[in-house]
Amino acid sequence: MELSVLPLERSIKVEAGANLLDVLRENEVPISYSCMAGRCGTCRCKVVSGEVLESGQEPSVTPRRASGTVLACQSTLIEACAIEIAEPDEVVVHPAKIVKATVVGLDNLTHDIKRVRLQLAKPFDYSPGQYATLQFTPEHIRPYSMAGIAPGNELEFHIRLVPGGRVTSYVADSLKLGDAVRVSGPMGTAYLRLKYEGPLLCIAGGTGLAPILSILRGALAEGMKNPIHVYFGVRTPRDVYGLEWLADVAKDHPDLHVHVVVSTEHGMPSFRTGMVTDAIQQDWSSLDGWRTYIAGAPVMVEAATLMLKQKGMAAEHIYADAFYSSGI
Repeated sequence: MELSVLPLERSIKVEAGANLLDVLRENEVPISYSCMAGRCGTCRCKVVSGEVLESGQEPSVTPRRASGTVLACQSTLIEACAIEIAEPDEVVVHPAKIVKATVVGLDNLTHDIKRVRLQLAKPFDYSPGQYATLQFTPEHIRPYSMAGIAPGNELEFHIRLVPGGRVTSYVADSLKLGDAVRVSGPMGTAYLRLKYEGPLLCIAGGTGLAPILSILRGALAEGMKNPIHVYFGVRTPRDVYGLEWLADVAKDHPDLHVHVVVSTEHGMPSFRTGMVTDAIQQDWSSLDGWRTYIAGAPVMVEAATLMLKQKGMAAEHIYADAFYSSGI
């Protein structure tokens, strides 16, 4: 049977029962992947015709037909089908690895956000906007986005301390300089696309500023000249942080525009008031042709995604890795 790969117009002979990601890799089809275990979402692709069997699913119960998305690493080929991979010229592949690191910095950025800096025992390559899983102890493990760019011998994370949170309470009360941390990754699909030259929208909620900073720093390092509008939404003025880092990028990128949006009344003329999605709604009548990176709570990501589609932005040009709060 045959597997068709769009938009490359490639046809590959395959055997029933083969793993989709294995087939793509063996035939040198450019697709991003990382964890290869169904966790990171990096190898997501669209089933245009036919069916594949996702791990744990029955095709007769959950067919993956036209417009259905699957994770290639978790998909078994069961019949002739066609898939579509996104932006083959922008694929990045950083095979997942586990690296030992040491805590070299613990700084309070706000009343409930801590900056954690880790010194790496060996190189850890990633694309701006991706994230990694940090294992502080066998019982304290959670994914966080990098705020810097590679290469380098340090990683930077911004961690919001949630009252009663199992992992964040450990970070707040027990983590100390010199502690060992295991870093696994990188993961995520909301990484900076380097070849795009049009306008960019970056939407950050709270510590979602970390991956957005990574994307901005990466764009600057690569000499990208795209017009960029950053919308940073928080609850109160005391939740605002990182403005000096944004200003540093803006000094060298004349077409970077930062909008800080505070949802509660605050009386500060430099900040806007309301929801971050409302601010974007007010500022732009159409976003057709733009691309967007979104980072923050799932409810914000979902609301922003819906609004952006209504403004004419193509769904495939909205990049987001929403973090859910179980196990924090």
